[in-house]
Amino acid sequence: MMNNNCHGWAARDESGVLSPYTFTRREVGNEDVALKITHCGICFADILFTKNSLGNSRYPLVPGHEIVGIVKEVGSSVHHFKVGDRVGVGSYVNSCRECDSCKQNLEIYCSKGSVYTSNGVDFDGTITNGGYSSFIVVHERYCFRIPDEYPLALAAPLLCPGITVYSPMLRHKMNQPGKSLGVIGIGGVGHLAVKFGKAFGLNVTVFSTSISKKEEALSLLGAGKFVLSSDEQQMKEMTDSLDFIIDTASGNHPLDPYMSLLKTGGVLALVGSPGDEIKLSPASLLRGMKTISGSLAGGVKETQEMLDFCAAHKIYPNIEIVPIQYANEAWERLEKGDVRYRFVIDVENSLK
Repeated sequence: MMNNNCHGWAARDESGVLSPYTFTRREVGNEDVALKITHCGICFADILFTKNSLGNSRYPLVPGHEIVGIVKEVGSSVHHFKVGDRVGVGSYVNSCRECDSCKQNLEIYCSKGSVYTSNGVDFDGTITNGGYSSFIVVHERYCFRIPDEYPLALAAPLLCPGITVYSPMLRHKMNQPGKSLGVIGIGGVGHLAVKFGKAFGLNVTVFSTSISKKEEALSLLGAGKFVLSSDEQQMKEMTDSLDFIIDTASGNHPLDPYMSLLKTGGVLALVGSPGDEIKLSPASLLRGMKTISGSLAGGVKETQEMLDFCAAHKIYPNIEIVPIQYANEAWERLEKGDVRYRFVIDVENSLK
């Protein structure tokens, strides 16, 4: 039986500065899995939570929701995992399991609110602590099997940016070879949209406001085209050329210019956070029978399918592995866009 004392790194206030923190995890229940964390990806949401950007942070706050590790203990009623299995945990660790969304394996959209892995309030009133820590206890429903051949460090980002783009791509049938996909932004989320697009046999075009991203989009990620979105002529030449667009960009940016690039019946899936509101001319939708769709992460079933797909097609995120003692510096670099394309904390070898 595992000791309940857990070591981690936490923010104590809105400064968001992380430092060592010891806390207690719950006992392993009948349907729970306890896993020793080996790696945890760094997401921009970690910064938002710890700095109370959303106004609901609860301190001390242990961030992290891209978690992978090794099972060390299972409850008596656990049927899908055993000690020694390689397991991942994503952005949520509980849901009501009774609403229509949960019954359709869309737990992230639980009508009573899915319980976030970090800074969430579980149904028993306890506050969740995330993956910047030595181990975690999670109900087996919200755990995912990492394929044996897939490196654990590389699996971590799949549990947030990976499923964030995979889910809408499958929902809107963006897996039809020969179709055309536009990807807005090539950060941690966007670079995986490019990789999935290529795996699905799509013709991928990357859009960015920075010409400095051209070489990495074409050479490093293998996109077919690069368009500087601030260049009106380049954008005009792409009119009516795309079947799908995945918008991963954050910050205020207009959508009308991109809607004009879609073919009749085209779909733009919004997975970034384009400011406080979206400004769009109704004509952008009406002319051409076009659709804008939003998407968060994904349900349990499709997350497992995504992990298996990545293993089968050798889709690997581009990561930089760092020790947990470097987390504050990593956050500073992330806020500046200075990472290609995802930081992953080596928890196992650095958290003592």
